[in-house]
Amino acid sequence: MIKGLEVARGKTKVLFEKPSEPDVLVVQALDSITAGDGARRNEVPGKGRIAAKTTARVFRLLNLCGLPTHYLSGGEDDDDNEMLVRRCTMIPLEVVVRGVAAGSLVKRKPSIVRGSIIIPRMVEFFLKDDANHDPLIEPDQIVARAIATSQEIAAMSEIARIVFEILAHAWRGQQTLLVDLKIEFGRLATGDGKGSLVIADVIDNDSWRIWPQGREELMLDKQVYRNLTDVTDADLVRLKETYERVAEMVGRFPVMRPGMAALIADGQERVGTLDPIARALGKGFGVPSLRRIASSTLLPSYTLQVVQQLDATFASIVYVAAGDDTLVRLIDGATPSPVIGIAHRTADEVALACAKMLAVDNSVLFGRVLLQQANARSAIVQADGQLSAAASLSGTLG
Repeated sequence: MIKGLEVARGKTKVLFEKPSEPDVLVVQALDSITAGDGARRNEVPGKGRIAAKTTARVFRLLNLCGLPTHYLSGGEDDDDNEMLVRRCTMIPLEVVVRGVAAGSLVKRKPSIVRGSIIIPRMVEFFLKDDANHDPLIEPDQIVARAIATSQEIAAMSEIARIVFEILAHAWRGQQTLLVDLKIEFGRLATGDGKGSLVIADVIDNDSWRIWPQGREELMLDKQVYRNLTDVTDADLVRLKETYERVAEMVGRFPVMRPGMAALIADGQERVGTLDPIARALGKGFGVPSLRRIASSTLLPSYTLQVVQQLDATFASIVYVAAGDDTLVRLIDGATPSPVIGIAHRTADEVALACAKMLAVDNSVLFGRVLLQQANARSAIVQADGQLSAAASLSGTLG
């Protein structure tokens, strides 16, 4: 890529201006690996390429899910170890989400059993300060030091948890346990959405702990490097091979295979009930749908034939039966795929139920479900706040 002036340099990456595009930066990943806040440092030829590839693939998954990131393009095509990102003002915090007790957590809190699952997920903030070893910082301290507002802290916590769950889901698909995750945030410095929070920096194999089969001794992350007593050339060769393996595994993450929702109306008079469901599926989750007309009473054999044909056509399918319980039972008895009845459900509720079922082995759809649920919770809180404010104002005026 054509690069302009250097903007910033870290331990493992360099940022450059993008000529003629003031809203965009070029991130170049370096071949360095460090530990102990830079006390240990080695060069691993090709690591920058692997890091860029891993980060690009993770951010593409998050973008597909609808999360706000700074990532635009690059990282794994003909651009070597460089990516294009939106220019951000970084918030000097590391946001760590813990799903399994490990690392510094069990050292600080020995009452927590190492390897135990943490539910709900724990979110911690660490101040980016190498000289003081990136100390833990509490939310009230973050606000007091004007690093971020309380609203931004709440948003970072929520987004970080969603990111963790999406990546944990993707790793589970490869029989690997995501133990913890470190991400960073920035505020868009220019352009549309200026000042809004986005997931920024990088998310690569230095950003998490991952244990295949849930076994710590099989770890594939940076802890392998941290655990080395003396770093030899042979160690670095094996480390590079491990990082390459992880990049290939991550390459199987950002694939949108939404499956199909088959919307079956029990007679022509029910066809109109399918349209809002199809719109909710497409607009809310990107799930395609098809519509068919059948009859549980007049044409039961034909209905079964339709179901068999669809089962043979689509690898992942969920049925929506727009009719009474007779149609639901007829379809349910003919297919191993899930069947949803629409009785007493809105179109949005039916679409969400379909998306949940199809998300079992689809991390993109899983992320979209999480995000929609988070947005629904946020809308309730905002509506309650507006109602409270209006009631307070009314009381004052009265």
